[in-house]
Amino acid sequence: MSSTASTKGGRGKPKSSKSVSRSSKAGLQFPVGRIARFLKAGKYAQRVGAGAPVYLSAVLEYLAAEVLELSGNAARDNKKNRIVPRHLQLALKNDEELSQLSRTVTIANGGVLPNIHQTLLPKKAGKGSASQEF
Repeated sequence: MSSTASTKGGRGKPKSSKSVSRSSKAGLQFPVGRIARFLKAGKYAQRVGAGAPVYLSAVLEYLAAEVLELSGNAARDNKKNRIVPRHLQLALKNDEELSQLSRTVTIANGGVLPNIHQTLLPKKAGKGSASQEF
């Protein structure tokens, strides 16, 4: 029991330990430390718990992945390799929940959804209906 400094246990961190980010511990791509810093600096509350920035990072990462997936599908449908604001607009407005979340958002160069009002469409010619020719 002469070398207790090299074994695990005891006080403090081992001398040769590599620091591991909170993002990698949580299995996330979004920065947990940066979001924790923003939460503290924003003074949303006097104190910020340890789990709050991890949870918020996970939520933001999920939303970003969802929007990017739908936008990528919209770009592929338009035979494009690059996502442009138009694809973001189509993705957000065609998804019910994301449309509700972003209903007050204006996307620059997003355009509008393709929509023709029912009354402007030509009427279907039914059986026995009079033609427009006189």
